[in-house]
Amino acid sequence: MFRFIHTADLHLDSPLQGLESYEGAPVELLRGATRRAFENVVQLALDEAVDFVVIAGDIYDGDWKDYSSGLYFRGQMVRLCERGIPVYLITGNHDAASVISRKLSLPENVYVFSTRVPESKEVPGLPVVIHGRGFPHKAVPENFAQGYPAAVPGKFNLGLLHTSLVGSVDHDTYAPCSVADLEAKGYGYWALGHIHQPAVVCEDPWIVFPGNCQGRHIKETGPRGCRLVTVSDSLRVESAEWRPLDVVRWEQITVDLAGCTDETEALRRVSVAMKEAVAQAEGRTVAARVILAGATALHGTLHREQQRWFSEILARAQDLGAEALWIERIRVSTSPVYDVAQLAERDPLTKTVVESLNRAGETVAELPPDVVELFELLPNEVRGEAEAEWTPERRQAVLDDVRAIIIEALATRGGKDS
Repeated sequence: MFRFIHTADLHLDSPLQGLESYEGAPVELLRGATRRAFENVVQLALDEAVDFVVIAGDIYDGDWKDYSSGLYFRGQMVRLCERGIPVYLITGNHDAASVISRKLSLPENVYVFSTRVPESKEVPGLPVVIHGRGFPHKAVPENFAQGYPAAVPGKFNLGLLHTSLVGSVDHDTYAPCSVADLEAKGYGYWALGHIHQPAVVCEDPWIVFPGNCQGRHIKETGPRGCRLVTVSDSLRVESAEWRPLDVVRWEQITVDLAGCTDETEALRRVSVAMKEAVAQAEGRTVAARVILAGATALHGTLHREQQRWFSEILARAQDLGAEALWIERIRVSTSPVYDVAQLAERDPLTKTVVESLNRAGETVAELPPDVVELFELLPNEVRGEAEAEWTPERRQAVLDDVRAIIIEALATRGGKDS
């Protein structure tokens, strides 16, 4: 029996997006998160006394600004070398041969596969052959897997490949291949990289994405880590155990405010949801996007007084501890409890405004003049946030927010009920 660690997509020194700009953010923790997560990978290898480690590309996030990233990685390899643990790695699209302009020699326990042709490397003292090829360039449109050699008889064959496989909406298509391409090689385990979401694609043979060991933004929520793989004496995978090793855990925290009419109750629900997220993170800092949802009578004030509400929520996050939870963004996705169609029938002026809002086009400038005037009367902090978020992907959401604020004003102060 032998064991190995499969990791990938370390993206060392990549910043965590959307956090450091906030007042009071734990900057050092956030900046060092990718390094600390990789240190956890190395410590796991030492604690478990694994036989070897494979890294399936994207060790770095791009070209080095200086030599510090390379020296840091080399230092971690020395820790493994001192315990006699070999490391086998390939380059991915972020650390391709054409991307990294600086070079450092690596310790003798590290083997880097060729970027020109697939190579096969035997692991000393074990019946293991590792097949791999790194990226020569950032963009690799060809199917690398087809060029890998057939399995060596009587050995445990491991394929090391950085690939998008059949494709992913969140990742560029690089070195694409099918599951059938991988199955055809007859290997016992495919150690893949590039897709950051952990996934076991197949168990016969094992085709695995370990994901990245540290999430870097809100699209990378949930636990992140690596796989600890055990292979039996009959050269079959017994297990590919998931080990979470991240130091900052990204989460989306949705707070249901349905039926909520009281601000104190709304903030209590927010506090409970955030506290649950922190408890589930098992001592890690939580980086969260808080989403307020549900039909509530507070819908209008949430939009009109966003700055005050957001500050109150940030204050509740502080109550959980200095580095327990950090909020990346707060989204108001609530809905009003009144019927907009019924509101439109209340009087001619209200009907005209509601219908104009429903016909609004891609930009505020396309609104009728009377509605533009209403938009201009919005609180400065609300207008400022709307303008800051006026990007193609957010336009509809911003317009929805503007409509909500104006309609709420009509419902509470306008029309013949005023």
